[in-house]
Amino acid sequence: MPSEKQWVELLLPRLKRDLDTLSVNGLKVNVETGKRLTYAYEIAQYTNQGNPKINTRAYQTDLSICEVADSGDWIPRVIIECKWASITTHDALTYSAKAATHKHVHPYLRYGIAIGGYGKSSLPPRLIRHGAYFDFMLIQESEEPTEKEWSQLIGILIREVHASRMLQQILDRGRSKDKSLKSVHRRLILE
Repeated sequence: MPSEKQWVELLLPRLKRDLDTLSVNGLKVNVETGKRLTYAYEIAQYTNQGNPKINTRAYQTDLSICEVADSGDWIPRVIIECKWASITTHDALTYSAKAATHKHVHPYLRYGIAIGGYGKSSLPPRLIRHGAYFDFMLIQESEEPTEKEWSQLIGILIREVHASRMLQQILDRGRSKDKSLKSVHRRLILE
């Protein structure tokens, strides 16, 4: 039985291969483990001209899906917290809170949790109850995903990358005179 880190490393090459098709407009989709992502900007002090001196704080992420430009600039699109074999109420609360802090700084970011080696046939209700800031949750019964589990994961991640791009476009428009957006609906899909 692998450790959580070994399981994540096992998924990485397949994720890179299957998500490469999402690269567009000179931005390459990249999947990484251990990437540090800012969750807070703290103003340490102000200069006598009133300019803030800012400190940042970052958490390390289990899996991050980012768009990377040739210059090296990058945009985080999807973060996946990974757990191996079990999930506690404390885990659900902690990771959901972590998702909220990241989304506060990156309002277009999509965030989810994956539990590998879970061996059970259904997501635990405590995860649904306490995972308020997750955009998606999924389980994988063993170390190696079945074709159905993999297809489900890739389908979710493709939709989440597209959702992140759309949210960023909407947010970048700001208070533009374009009034064509009339509604947003976040669907619930159970599989």
